[in-house]
Amino acid sequence: MSIAVIGDDGLGRCPWGLSAPEYVAYHDQEWGCPVRTDQGLYERMSLEAFQSGLSWLTILRKRENFRAAFAGFDPEKVAAFTADDEARLLADAGIVRNRAKIQATIANARAALDLPGGLAELLWSYADPASPARTSLADVPALTPASTAMSKDLKRRGFCFVGPTTAYALMQACGLVDDHLTGCHRHGACH
Repeated sequence: MSIAVIGDDGLGRCPWGLSAPEYVAYHDQEWGCPVRTDQGLYERMSLEAFQSGLSWLTILRKRENFRAAFAGFDPEKVAAFTADDEARLLADAGIVRNRAKIQATIANARAALDLPGGLAELLWSYADPASPARTSLADVPALTPASTAMSKDLKRRGFCFVGPTTAYALMQACGLVDDHLTGCHRHGACH
């Protein structure tokens, strides 16, 4: 059973948050804290899609390259990307060069701009502030009814690479649920 682990600094953390310096920083400073801006949520959605099938550490290590390549994840700028931009991205060794994921990121920017209330309003409508406390990694689901509903809603609105598992990872990363384990110093810290 993987429960919170005490780090060298004496703080309890989710076990995955101790494996590499990038994970420690991401776990302690960002993961699970509410992201409420359209641009911030669009960036996290895009990175979660790129992570599909890869290590999250790979994405974290390339994050600044992704930001540079995708105009800071400004949905208006990315929505205006052309075939030349797609070719540029496919040639950029600093990011994950997956044609389907690049096309999805561009399509998702356009879909986000079409949302009447914005991306934040839509995604936060699926938040679960009373998500159950998790004591071990075995208690953390890969998807939930809320992430499944979010995924269906996003797909209906033209979003790509937003399956229920990716939607749940987005919910975790952006504070729509609190999946920091109960023995973790970050549990309940952002909400």
